Amino acid sequence: MVAGEASGDLLAGLLLDGIQDRWPDVTAAGIGGPQMARRGFEAWWPHDKLSVHGYGWEVLRRYREIVGIRAQLKTRLLAQRPDVFIGVDAPDFNLDLEADLKAQGIKTVHFVSPSIWAWRPERVEKIRRSVDHVLCIFPFEPALLAQHGIQSTYVGHPLANVIPMVPDRAQARAKLGLNAEDLVVAILPGSRKSEIQHLALRFFQAAALMQQAQAATKFIVPAIPALKAEIEKAARASGMSEHIQIIEGQSHTVLAACDVALIASGTATLEAALFKRPMVIAYRMGWLSWQIMRRKKLQPWVGLPNILCRDFVVPELLQDDATAQALADAVLNWLDAKTQAPEKIAALEQKFNALHTELQRDTPQLAAYALQQVLQG
Repeated sequence: MVAGEASGDLLAGLLLDGIQDRWPDVTAAGIGGPQMARRGFEAWWPHDKLSVHGYGWEVLRRYREIVGIRAQLKTRLLAQRPDVFIGVDAPDFNLDLEADLKAQGIKTVHFVSPSIWAWRPERVEKIRRSVDHVLCIFPFEPALLAQHGIQSTYVGHPLANVIPMVPDRAQARAKLGLNAEDLVVAILPGSRKSEIQHLALRFFQAAALMQQAQAATKFIVPAIPALKAEIEKAARASGMSEHIQIIEGQSHTVLAACDVALIASGTATLEAALFKRPMVIAYRMGWLSWQIMRRKKLQPWVGLPNILCRDFVVPELLQDDATAQALADAVLNWLDAKTQAPEKIAALEQKFNALHTELQRDTPQLAAYALQQVLQG
């Protein structure tokens, strides 16, 4: 198995639950993180070795290391010949590796369909060439892949079973030392170092503006341990370090506790939606990466909640639009709605409840059954 970054590690860990239930003596190894390690996974390389994003210098300076890891992994897998290789997300790394393994007769499965419906539709040919089966986390994906002759199974989104349908805000606040009446903003500036560099300072500058408007607002940042020092540096640079609570991990507790989330586009936006929380989605990247990305985009939305709801149900502020003032104003609009327009928040919660129900399946068991079919040919 290969999983890149924190979200892939979480998904792979849940998948391992189903695999180990069906095959108790399974051996799993490759590239992974702490969630996979908890299930007995042997990581030959840590998952954060693959945590890179974009098209410009961010990628180029890591290219040689990542390609070297892939070459070593390919050699090792071809020598050991596992029963199946599962690439978890990270398509830029996994699809080429899967193509090489499949050409040598090793069964390949990709967990999380690349977003050919959102951007880079040309990738569908590579998917067909690379994988025997795709495990899809969104219900509309199997029909789309079938049009291109790619076998797949909708297994639901694993997070829909991890996150309760009705989150316990009171319990989460008690765990974080917050009061029931506190106004709480969760700030999630991303799970990659490049995202922290592009977004964290801007998010904290927005927090400063929010505090000027509503002095009692409390800000909490759930930080990936490896990125905590970078986040603390941005907080100091913004002058907000004494007003922002930065904690290691606990993103689900923070999302359950908050009133609104200011959040980098990515899997965390779907987590916030499953917690039924209003949010403001933002993203910034290097200039070259942005120019390429905007030309490849197929839909008007970037954030997963908006893509899945087919509407701008929450604001998106991207690249030059993601100014500190614009971010602050958008979050304050949600905070104001708590008292001035509660029906707006209720309508959003209703949409997110429907989305949660649609994504809720027995993902580990469905995925394990699909794997069994692949192994049986």
